[in-house]
Amino acid sequence: MNIIYRLLFILCSCLIAQYVTGKTNDDKFVVVIDPGHGGNDPGAIGRKGKEKNINLNVAIKLGKLIENNCKDTKVVYTRRSDIFVPLHKRAEIANNAKANLFISIHTNAVAQRNANVRGTETYTLGLHRTEENLEVAKKENSVILIEDNYKQRYAGFNPNSSESYIIFEFMQDKNMAQSVNFATLVQKQFKNYNRIDKGVHQAGFLVLRETSMPSVLIELGYISNYSEESYLLSDKGTSDLSSAIYNAFINYKNNAPKNITNKVQTQQKSSDNIINEKETTEKKSDLVFKIQILTSDRVLSQNNKQFKGLKPVDYYKENGLIKYTYAEDSDYNNILRIKRRIVDHKFKDAFVIAFKDGKKMNINQAIKEFKNRK
Repeated sequence: MNIIYRLLFILCSCLIAQYVTGKTNDDKFVVVIDPGHGGNDPGAIGRKGKEKNINLNVAIKLGKLIENNCKDTKVVYTRRSDIFVPLHKRAEIANNAKANLFISIHTNAVAQRNANVRGTETYTLGLHRTEENLEVAKKENSVILIEDNYKQRYAGFNPNSSESYIIFEFMQDKNMAQSVNFATLVQKQFKNYNRIDKGVHQAGFLVLRETSMPSVLIELGYISNYSEESYLLSDKGTSDLSSAIYNAFINYKNNAPKNITNKVQTQQKSSDNIINEKETTEKKSDLVFKIQILTSDRVLSQNNKQFKGLKPVDYYKENGLIKYTYAEDSDYNNILRIKRRIVDHKFKDAFVIAFKDGKKMNINQAIKEFKNRK
């Protein structure tokens, strides 16, 4: 019995100490490490290796460095083995973990006629400024083509069409400054390991678009370059690269704003506030964007539990089905903001649609028209 009393005393003491100090698991800095590709998606393929394996090796080594040296940090992986994880699921993992930082790890490649290209580069979300950056984004986004129902899930986005990337011109990422800061630190550390610095760039990566925290996509090097592939496949290479990212992470975390923790929750606005903003700023337009959340074979009441508390909900009929939408706005940026802050955590498969003069239209054409009106 004495042992039981001692255990109870220790447990109570720990709980009291936790209450007094206010220290909980929620106080930890959360970093999500995302090894690109995996499973039936090998990524870029070299003479000897595959991108998916390089990405995973570096990711695991990076995670171990953080776990072993940063007790105030929680590491979450989007995958820890050779499995396929859709792009939207990777972002979902980060958002659900209330992450403070998202690091997506990839390996680059070019056509063999340019096999001498080498070096590291780090991307943040944005509109590409060069054709080279666009090609990198196309390559990484093309993974959605092997996902089920990708056309609806990604609102008709075609990763191989340059026109689809127009959506990234309107992305107003509140985390851009912090993302660029971390990306710059990563590239600086790579140079300390004698890697060729190809700089920090912006491009339209779907996996970064869906995250709600500072996020970067790192290209470790070129598997299409024979000598660089050998380095990427070596224990020294993966150790160097993971150490460089780790050093950048430490620098970033130590200088991050104090209010960065759990910013996904603290910065989220209520649905009423956002809808009120929309109503006071919206201008009448024959072109409107909406968020489709649900499909049914019958009309449901506004209080139906399937709407998960969202009000008001509208609907339209298409192909014999009733399709429900939430919110509408003539400004594409506003509807994206509402989707991210309100809808995504309730309806993970929700997507943006567009209507013109009351008729549904192609979302990419609608976005292009929205751009031309600005």
